[in-house]
Amino acid sequence: MKLHHHRHRHLRGGVSVAAFLLVFLPLVASSSSNHASSTVLSDANASKLRHSRLFKNALQRQSSNEQLFDLWTPLSNQGWKPFSESTSASSSLPESTGYIQVFLDGGLNQQRMGICDAVAIAKILNATLMIPYLEVNPVWQDTSSFTDIFDVDHFVNILKDDISIIRELPDEYAWSTREYYASAIRSTRIKNAPLHASANWYLENVAPVLESYGIAAISPFSHRLAFDNMPIEIQRLRCKVNFEALVFVPHVRSLGEALVSRLRYPIVESIDAVGTKYIRQVIDTKDGLGAGKFVSLHLRFDKDMAAHSACDFGGGKAEKVALAKYRQTIWQGRVMNSRYTDEELRNQGRCPLTPEEIGLLLAALGFDNTTRLYLASHKVYGGEARIAALRQLFPYMEDKKSLASSAERAKIKGKASLSAAVDYYVSMHSDIFISASPGNMHNAMLGHRTYLNLKTIRPNMVLLGQLFMNKSMSWSDFQEAVVEGQRNRLGEIKERKPKQSIYTYPVPDCVCQQR
Repeated sequence: MKLHHHRHRHLRGGVSVAAFLLVFLPLVASSSSNHASSTVLSDANASKLRHSRLFKNALQRQSSNEQLFDLWTPLSNQGWKPFSESTSASSSLPESTGYIQVFLDGGLNQQRMGICDAVAIAKILNATLMIPYLEVNPVWQDTSSFTDIFDVDHFVNILKDDISIIRELPDEYAWSTREYYASAIRSTRIKNAPLHASANWYLENVAPVLESYGIAAISPFSHRLAFDNMPIEIQRLRCKVNFEALVFVPHVRSLGEALVSRLRYPIVESIDAVGTKYIRQVIDTKDGLGAGKFVSLHLRFDKDMAAHSACDFGGGKAEKVALAKYRQTIWQGRVMNSRYTDEELRNQGRCPLTPEEIGLLLAALGFDNTTRLYLASHKVYGGEARIAALRQLFPYMEDKKSLASSAERAKIKGKASLSAAVDYYVSMHSDIFISASPGNMHNAMLGHRTYLNLKTIRPNMVLLGQLFMNKSMSWSDFQEAVVEGQRNRLGEIKERKPKQSIYTYPVPDCVCQQR
């Protein structure tokens, strides 16, 4: 029997395979796992190790069964459960005061938070919500609409007892479009909503517009509703939207489910004696320590992030010039971090971890080289050359391209928001999630996984920035410092503090104590 070696690589690296199950499944055509580079970096610069001493030792690491058991063991019950009672005080909705429109910029996860806030404001104003309009992101250029990403029928049904939602405005308000508001000053547009505005602000400033015109369009709208001093029913409604109402469209869920299945049960493409192609599914029964489990890693290391951080990533003069030009083009050079030195930024924990550094962190925590990693990222700055060190430490690293055929990925091709939605789905179904730096994806995952009591690693960015500047540190000292610094940062619940986001820290607003 002939094996196609691209898929057969799942059997390497010391994975103990106790049994094979021959199953006939739709054939998954393998595809290149190379990531397109969005830079002018040379491969030599992008792949140059910055922490060669630690890296050499990490390659030779051995993890104990005790370490692996602790890492893969799910979180124990922490005394909280999702709030499940209705967020609506009555079964009938009050008479609508008019229509609310919002125009949401940013990426998928920023827009997700805006959608939750839009529902909350519609509730505060007793207004009818028009399905939110998603702006085209200037970086990703994705034109996907709300209905392209989210299951709108599910969204409307889950919230039917809380607010009225419409897909299209009545004919008498058909003029109220994005183009209408972009062309001139309009009396129905609310453009001065302050960041983190109170419920009273909307009652005092938006309600009169609804009363006069029957419609109000709020733009800009990102981060325009406060997290503090908000009625508990509004807080719980925001949680209901985020964790229950916002479900991805069926084709995103279907692709996500396929990726999760292939991560848990690696497959091998084979040809039998008569030339018939089929998939042989590997059943890994290696003592249960990591078998059938995987880590989802969000690198957040695209060119946009690298440039905005103003950090030095070891790409030499060419990289510094390229990122400086990009900062000038996108932000006209106005990047707050650029006033600090690289050392100052790293001491403050402001630099995103490179693929090499996130690999060293995972290795120090005890993940061995049989760990299955899912790479949840759009484009990695420096491409495959930048990822090479991480792939050496974790050879069983996969992404959408390596797990699914071009045909399976056709509906998300060139769609950054849909691609991010697939990553969100897979990450929510992973055993462990980790992000290379704080950001909207990290915050969204931290909140959603906290809500469901799922393990999420929160890197101690200040500590790691300082450790990686110490070029003389031994592997054992580095490992000890990492393990100690990450204590209580592996999924333990943190209650929300004043001004913190309810979408990142849903306890106690979104949950109730178990009795």
